[in-house]
Order: sequence, then C-alpha cells, then structure tokens
Amino acid sequence: MAALRYRRFLKLCEEWPVDETKRGRDLGAIIRQRVAQAFREGENTQVTNPEACDQMYESLSRINSNYYREKYPRIQDTSFTEVTAEEYQMVLATDSLKQMEEMKKGMWTRLREKFNAKSPQDGVKD
Repeated sequence: MAALRYRRFLKLCEEWPVDETKRGRDLGAIIRQRVAQAFREGENTQVTNPEACDQMYESLSRINSNYYREKYPRIQDTSFTEVTAEEYQMVLATDSLKQMEEMKKGMWTRLREKFNAKSPQDGVKD
C-alpha cells in the first residue's frame, strides 16, 4: 500500500508546476522536498499514519487541479487594487523582490556597503 501512495505522490509532483521566478520560495519545490523526506526509502517506506497521508494527498490534488477555483469562480480577474494575477506574479518574482529590497536601503547603507566591500588588493600583502 505504501508503494501506491508513493507513486501517487510522485505523479502529483510531476504534474505540479514549478515557478522558476520564485527560487527558494516555490510551493512545487517545497512539496517535492517534503515528499522526498517523507518517502526516504521510496516504495519501501512504511507509512505510520495512512489516513493523514491520504488526506494530504487529496488536499494537494484538489489544489493542483484547481478544484476550488472552479467551485468558486471569481467575477473579475483582478482584486480591489485592479492588479491582475500576472502583475502580482511579476512583482512577487525573486528578482523583483531583491530589487525592491535594494531600493528600500538608504543612501548611507548603500555607501557603507560599497566602501566596506573588500577589493582584491586588500587580501594581498607584500
């Protein structure tokens, strides 16, 4: 039975999309890590709580298949801010977040970082 559960989770991991713009923060990547941890021995892994395992699979499967999106359709594709999902994805990309963090830094912080950076000549002693 554990082999069946393992294969179901592997299939779910294959179907789950990976968002490359969210390096280190992507739900698909986290699910893959958790499945690898939970099934360390592959098909030979003994599942201690089969009911919880099946419930977790069913929940993730519903999210992946857009069950709730279809069950509760939205009237508009934007939020109250009139921002679309594509614009949110662009803003939440890792590179965009890094740029925003850099913009938040004050002038003194940026100058301090610039002058505190060691040059290659600092490490060489004559």
